[in-house]
Amino acid sequence: MRIPLWKTPLLQRNLNKKSMEYKLTKETGSIAGYLKIVVISDTHGTNEILDQLREKYEDAYAFVHCGDLEEDPRYYDRWVFVRGNNDYYSGFKDIAMFKAGKHKIYIEHSHMCPYRKRTEALARKAKDKGCDIVLYGHTHCSKIEMVNDILTINPGSSWWPRDGKEPSYALLYVGDQDCLINLIFKKDWNLEN
Repeated sequence: MRIPLWKTPLLQRNLNKKSMEYKLTKETGSIAGYLKIVVISDTHGTNEILDQLREKYEDAYAFVHCGDLEEDPRYYDRWVFVRGNNDYYSGFKDIAMFKAGKHKIYIEHSHMCPYRKRTEALARKAKDKGCDIVLYGHTHCSKIEMVNDILTINPGSSWWPRDGKEPSYALLYVGDQDCLINLIFKKDWNLEN
């Protein structure tokens, strides 16, 4: 899977060091031929952002919350949720999976994974389920990494990051041949209050 670098002010990561240009629609961040997935995690009750993201990216294929919502998930339609270690309402699943084009996405909060080998454990679980992309949270640290041919993405925390970076969420663009990932940090959110 190719993870190309695309040139926008929000650029975060290029995993294969090959630069490519893509036409980005400024208002919604759409890219022709790609399915847009909005990914957030660890909001810990500061969930106004979920409605703001739904409004801003109304054309998104999916909205994913990787756990620690700390609220009833039934309040938020169109969102896929997984249970975090602080989610006590009913309606959460421990894992979720869905197809996006030719890709299958595995979602887990990751609080039950080993600390030092978290991404390796998630990649193994995803591969066992026939998935090639993992979305996860819990650490409050944004991270994009290829592990054993599985793309792993942690959007960080929109509430309290623990990696010295700003609060963040991710946009994942899924195409037939590749994926584009963009971490959006708070200074670039441009969300309505």
